[in-house]
Amino acid sequence: MSTQTRDEAGGPADQLIERLGVQLDPELLVLSLTHRSFAHEAGGIPTNERLEFLGDSVLGLVVTEALFRRHPDQSEGDLAKMRAATVSQRALAAIARTLDLGKYVLLGKGELSTGGPAKDSILSDTLEAVIGAVFLAGGIDQARVLVERLVGPTLDVAADLGAGLDWKTSLQELSADLGLGVVTYEVDGVGPDHERTFTAHAIIAGDARGAGSGSAKKVAEQQAAAAAYGALSAMAARS
Repeated sequence: MSTQTRDEAGGPADQLIERLGVQLDPELLVLSLTHRSFAHEAGGIPTNERLEFLGDSVLGLVVTEALFRRHPDQSEGDLAKMRAATVSQRALAAIARTLDLGKYVLLGKGELSTGGPAKDSILSDTLEAVIGAVFLAGGIDQARVLVERLVGPTLDVAADLGAGLDWKTSLQELSADLGLGVVTYEVDGVGPDHERTFTAHAIIAGDARGAGSGSAKKVAEQQAAAAAYGALSAMAARS
């Protein structure tokens, strides 16, 4: 779909609707697949960003409810870590790949030339937009069925993933336990908007304890937190 025009997208949109197993107007689905790079090159047509905003909230609600019901004995902190893992960029991108979503996204020439259909950030954002479209078309019940089917495998193992569920939360807890205070992050970004790379440093008690990089700030911060968590754990083991 990425090389087609918006008007030509009906056929592939129908194929994706079939994969999703939902009732959805193809035009609404096409809107959910319209990346800002494509919209800009097409003269400023609507993008999928509003649907992404909506889908992010719907996804968070459904996942939170599912975890709450599945794990009645888990603390609020543990549930928050499970939710973070389930709705992370990496997890959503993996789900998007099972749907072959990359081939349906409408992207501009610049994104296509830099591997846009395979980028975690684009895949995860587009999946959220699709969820937003499903919510608009069928309400929370249809959205819940779709989300639980898509994230079910992640929900099944969420309780066993340990600190890696959310490195930032785990790092903050460890830092507090060691009496080192609040963790902050310094983030820099370089490159054009469509191909920006972010570098993050986790700062604890005035020192940079870990670094990470990625195509989104939250990815870079999670990598920095993971590195810092390892450094602090090693420090704690020596003391």
